[in-house]
Amino acid sequence: MRMRVLITTVLLLLGFAATAAPAQALAGCTVYNGACLEKHSNLAWLVYNGQTSYGPVKVSHGKPGYETPVGTFSVLRKVKNDWSVPYNGPMPNAVYFTTTGIAFHQGDTAVQSHGCIRMTLDASQVFYDNLIVGEKVQVLP
Repeated sequence: MRMRVLITTVLLLLGFAATAAPAQALAGCTVYNGACLEKHSNLAWLVYNGQTSYGPVKVSHGKPGYETPVGTFSVLRKVKNDWSVPYNGPMPNAVYFTTTGIAFHQGDTAVQSHGCIRMTLDASQVFYDNLIVGEKVQVLP
């Protein structure tokens, strides 16, 4: 059973009402299963079966000269406790979606990155636990 289905089931059993808006209602995201990021609002969310399943959450992305690319990508790999060699820093809960090393990971959302998507520890854990290799990531302007 996928983690997001299990989490939803537990929340419903505990009496929490989960409201899921269609993914298309959030910035025109077309992903059916995966994640979306809207750069101009610094928001990211997970999508499951065409519905927003988590988020949106606050993020930061690439600074000028290191812009996060716009487009649709696939989750390539996940590394629980990675380290950025070029930028000499930790990358907890890294979920890579480009061949150039861009990933969702835990980091300071008040500071722009060298292209990666920084998010809180809690949000990075949910993204890490729920994104599956091969699922789509859509980066919107």
